[in-house]
Amino acid sequence: MESLVRYLDPETVARLGSMELRARLVVEGFITGLHRSPFHGFSAEFSEHRQYRPGDELKHIDWRIYGRSNRYYVKQYEDETNLRCTIAVDVSASMKYASTGHVSKFTYATSLAAALSYLVLRQRDAAGLALYDTDVRTYLPARSKMSYVQEVLRTLEEAIPSEGTRTAQALHRLAERIGRRGLVVIISDLFDDPESVIQALRHFRHDRHDVLVIHVLDPREVDFDFGSAAVFKDMESGEEMTTQPVHVKRSYRMAVEQFCDEIKRGCFAQNIDYARVTTDKPFDIALKEYLTIRNRIRG
Repeated sequence: MESLVRYLDPETVARLGSMELRARLVVEGFITGLHRSPFHGFSAEFSEHRQYRPGDELKHIDWRIYGRSNRYYVKQYEDETNLRCTIAVDVSASMKYASTGHVSKFTYATSLAAALSYLVLRQRDAAGLALYDTDVRTYLPARSKMSYVQEVLRTLEEAIPSEGTRTAQALHRLAERIGRRGLVVIISDLFDDPESVIQALRHFRHDRHDVLVIHVLDPREVDFDFGSAAVFKDMESGEEMTTQPVHVKRSYRMAVEQFCDEIKRGCFAQNIDYARVTTDKPFDIALKEYLTIRNRIRG
């Protein structure tokens, strides 16, 4: 049990060989943690069946489960999907950043997206994937067959960060591509003009999607604890600048908090769920946010 729970740690997960292994062990560790948790309200039952309801065809009853439990369950099929979830991952240049001792935002985001996809499909919901930078680079529409997870995970494993960033523009383009109403999970550092980002997020709400924003930042991007002197490099232009962080730390931290607060307030004003995580935090924080929203949508 303990060995599974430790696979919620980003650095441990990053050392695993394949995206499939990362996703599977993160989800298994998450489920183990839910069973041990004193918190209630999360669905920890992941099954390919549902209880029999009057009107269901008898041919769909799983008689083996009935023999073991004396209860009627029917096999659940694609057209009975509860939720359509599109996971949008920012693969722009700024996501490449990683401070000493931490995984990059890109690695964190793709690993989290892999685990979310695996979790969504295990719950018999439909998972889709979008990768974006200045535009939507890859789009896999939501499907609910468990075999679809292989294509999603392969796409994430082959993804590489780009050299450009236009978050708001890319999110508008993505909103135009998603058809049926569902849940959109956006995993990004959201580095763009806050007002433009909120307008793009509003586009999803206009189309009646539920939205969860997972705001991923490196710990040093939040606290600016770089020591007495540091060299800063622009992830897009490559331009470098040497400075003494202690002289600008206070004003920088205030600017970051203002940026995050503006995004957070804008999300709440649009009834968009928002969660900020840093790359040293375990993946279960974001996974619990997803389950909370899923349970709320299902009512």
